[in-house]
Amino acid sequence: MTKTLFMFPGQGSQFVGMGADLVRHYSEACQVFAEADDTLGFSLSRLCFEGPEEELRLTANTQPALLAVSIAYFRVLAAKGWKADWVAGHSLGEYSALVAAGSLTLADGLRLVRQRGLFMQEAVPAGQGTMAAIMGLEAEAVEEVCRQAATALGGVVEPANFNGAGQVVIAGERLAVEKAMELAKVAGAKRALLLNVSAPFHCSLMRPAAERMAGLLRTAAIADPVIPLVANVTAAPVCDAERVRENLILQVDHPVRWEQSIRFLADQGVTRFVEVGPGKVLSGLVRKIAKGAEVLAAGDIQA
Repeated sequence: MTKTLFMFPGQGSQFVGMGADLVRHYSEACQVFAEADDTLGFSLSRLCFEGPEEELRLTANTQPALLAVSIAYFRVLAAKGWKADWVAGHSLGEYSALVAAGSLTLADGLRLVRQRGLFMQEAVPAGQGTMAAIMGLEAEAVEEVCRQAATALGGVVEPANFNGAGQVVIAGERLAVEKAMELAKVAGAKRALLLNVSAPFHCSLMRPAAERMAGLLRTAAIADPVIPLVANVTAAPVCDAERVRENLILQVDHPVRWEQSIRFLADQGVTRFVEVGPGKVLSGLVRKIAKGAEVLAAGDIQA
């Protein structure tokens, strides 16, 4: 029997126009966007469908926008009879996965990620932090060049996303990240590429954001997931609400262990990986991690 993962993307998958086709064709998607607009008090749907791109790209907007589009896809798939044995999400996508798993309501998920985006943006002054993708270097080697760069400059640079397929994203103070990129190339990395991001996510510079999120999450209504979820920070399954709560707090300033999560799921017998949201970023990573698996994008299923 085929085991299926629904996987939900994070920041970087957004684009102006996302979700518009779903709303034109499916009442389930219309309901999601109507609830999102009502919950947030502004037209998130118009921002998704029409932009402008510079506003959609603001972290505090990107996060609820991606959650809404992902849940619209999820509800359309559910209406068509698709079911998941597991769920997981990359960074922000973990909140989408938790809504899909019944651990968070859509309204609560939207409110939480709206604040999460604000807190993460405010944690580090604009221009002081950045992220870079290191390609073609083993994770242990990337960790080592981060240590060397941090020691050399007395700054912060750390692995932020273990994405797999030979890609590790690092985050930290701009000069320290640039130094780590230089060292990575010397160590044999094929490429080291600065990312167009507004903050250094998933590193210790995000600790102020994690502390502010902790205050919200301690009182948030979180239920046990009805579909098992694999958490970013542990790459292990989570089945109870309190562990969900703690992992979401840790997730803000700890790395996303995506490769380890996918390898765990493959070991559990998952052979079908469905990307539930805009774009195909996760699909590309999974094809290289779980070779031979069936990988689908929700957008293709709807086409």
